[in-house]
Amino acid sequence: MSIHLTESAAQHIASMLEKQPLAVGLRLGVRKAGCTGYAYVIDFADSVETDDQVYETSGVKVVVNEAHLPFLKDVEVDYRKTGLNTAFHFNNPNVTDTCGCGESFAIKETES
Repeated sequence: MSIHLTESAAQHIASMLEKQPLAVGLRLGVRKAGCTGYAYVIDFADSVETDDQVYETSGVKVVVNEAHLPFLKDVEVDYRKTGLNTAFHFNNPNVTDTCGCGESFAIKETES
């Protein structure tokens, strides 16, 4: 189990974290949303809790609550510039469907 950052994402996150002196890393999670079920949530992690897992790539820490791990198993986070837009993009091998606008995703069921 791992969370992967592309070099572009790691560089962008590192520059964001430099402007947030209280942040220990980037918090990655999911929330129920959209027409297919879930959406990604990105925020600053001001602390690491006992139910968090920490992944580090290129010196950047990504903090994930254990409850979100089944949705984020082996996800790759990229940061891309397309025309005038820049955004995080997620390559998630667990996704089975996405909505037409790309705002939400469905995930395959995991075995207990």
